[in-house]
Amino acid sequence: MERRKFIKNISAGATLASISGGLAIAKPTSLSNRAEPFNIDFAPHFGMFKNSAGDDLVDQLKFMADQGFRSLEDNGLLKRSLSDQEMIGKTLNDLGMRMGVFVVDGGQNWMTSLTTGKQEFMDVFLETCRKSVEAAKRVDAKWMTVVPGFYDRRMPIGIQTGNVIEAMKRGAEIFEPHGLTMVMEPLSDTPELFLRRSDQSHMICKAVDSPSCKILYDIYHMQRNEGNLIANMDSCWDEIAYIQIGDNPGRKEPGTGEIHYKNVFDFIHSKGFTGIYGMEHGNALPGKEGEMALIEAYRKVDIT
Repeated sequence: MERRKFIKNISAGATLASISGGLAIAKPTSLSNRAEPFNIDFAPHFGMFKNSAGDDLVDQLKFMADQGFRSLEDNGLLKRSLSDQEMIGKTLNDLGMRMGVFVVDGGQNWMTSLTTGKQEFMDVFLETCRKSVEAAKRVDAKWMTVVPGFYDRRMPIGIQTGNVIEAMKRGAEIFEPHGLTMVMEPLSDTPELFLRRSDQSHMICKAVDSPSCKILYDIYHMQRNEGNLIANMDSCWDEIAYIQIGDNPGRKEPGTGEIHYKNVFDFIHSKGFTGIYGMEHGNALPGKEGEMALIEAYRKVDIT
């Protein structure tokens, strides 16, 4: 991992000063004292800056805004209380930020079973989609992550693909009247996962044929599963609606692994993408120092 030099003023809202070998970082500040916004709409998640901003969710959102971030993503939103969802939505609105993805999470059983075509799992999935519509309204979200789950070794892959297409069609029927989009995410966490490749995801989206069923292209997972990032994104571009970030190996911020993120972001920008790039990764370095290093890493790869 490269060592990074820290700038004395990473932003007007978070001042770095060397004090007895440590770092002093200001509290979240007013709207007028924010850093220059990133040109790319990067979206941190809760906990990414907790050493600098504290545990309070509102303070974390204010800190993100002060550093120039314009969006948030929160995978666990659906499990938060209604009051927390409403508070997040209000704070995002007050700060002029927008909401990225949250996960359509109905529990592990349905996540491992949509490939089977069993009605009991379909019912849970569709009920969770309906709950997601209500949560999306509270935070003004437009995109929700969907993962079909594990494949079933007892069934032909074509039958499983048909079952997943049917589930996505039914989900799209729920989201489409509200202008919402579920984004299917191919993953690399285990070879048991059904959805693993961009071309496979593209084919399912074409079969569903709905503006409410698109691809979440997670660059970290796709580097692990298939590589050839720019060419594969280009081939599937008409079905990609959301981007996520993480360098490989390690799943940390850009510049900590093998991916040439500057080139990748330049390509995405050249396609006219104005959506959100979710920062779904950990911090390479601990503490406040690591959080400032992460922000500086994103300044280096931002488009100009």
